[in-house]
Amino acid sequence: MEYLITFAACTDKGSRSINEDTIRVFQHSGKNGCVLCDGLGGMGMGDTASQLVVDVFQDLFYKEENPARFLPMAFQAAQDVLTAEQRRRHAEEKMKTTAVALVMDKKKAYIGHIGDSRLYVFHDGKIVKRTLDHSVPQMLALTGEIDESEIRHHKNRSIILKTLGIEWETPMYEIMKPIPLSKCDAFLLCSDGFWELIEDEEMCSCLTGTWDPGNWLDRMLEKVHERGRGTNMDNYSAIAVRVLKG
Repeated sequence: MEYLITFAACTDKGSRSINEDTIRVFQHSGKNGCVLCDGLGGMGMGDTASQLVVDVFQDLFYKEENPARFLPMAFQAAQDVLTAEQRRRHAEEKMKTTAVALVMDKKKAYIGHIGDSRLYVFHDGKIVKRTLDHSVPQMLALTGEIDESEIRHHKNRSIILKTLGIEWETPMYEIMKPIPLSKCDAFLLCSDGFWELIEDEEMCSCLTGTWDPGNWLDRMLEKVHERGRGTNMDNYSAIAVRVLKG
């Protein structure tokens, strides 16, 4: 079966002075992919870190023909380049970023992430999978100390346990088991500035009745803007992906 992959994307600084999120969509030789990074503003130079990592992913996307090998290579290469740049600039305590990435061949979707930028997988109007945040609230939810729904508003939601730019002995990123495109209708990659302001059920309701990723994204942005109005709104970014079966 043939699949048509379509994208829509947005990124905005919100109420902040600079935008430390970086997004990119790639298409080449029958492959489709995208990456979203959210630089850690509290560490400093988050915008530099997120841009550097996205550039590494883009460069490798056009070089590596096998999507199954791409994500581990890209995450490790991004970590190596980022830590080397930290040393060059004497900025070892700065330049940290999350990253979430999706790459698709003609049959499967490959997903990887580090930090609390998320990827949601949709099928038949429902969320069937999502990446698990590398954050304190997510760990509390996994141990049953809080409910999953409490993550969005938890007092420690900004404490991230794993990012690119932190020295590691073993890789901190996670790669999800490949998903057949036949079991996917849509994907959503988003930074915490986006997903904190829209409930999972609203993502699904906005998806209902449209095959256009731009329309789906616009519907979700209405919710995000409504809740963010009048607040110190964080940078927010999202990439909406639709999988159309031929």
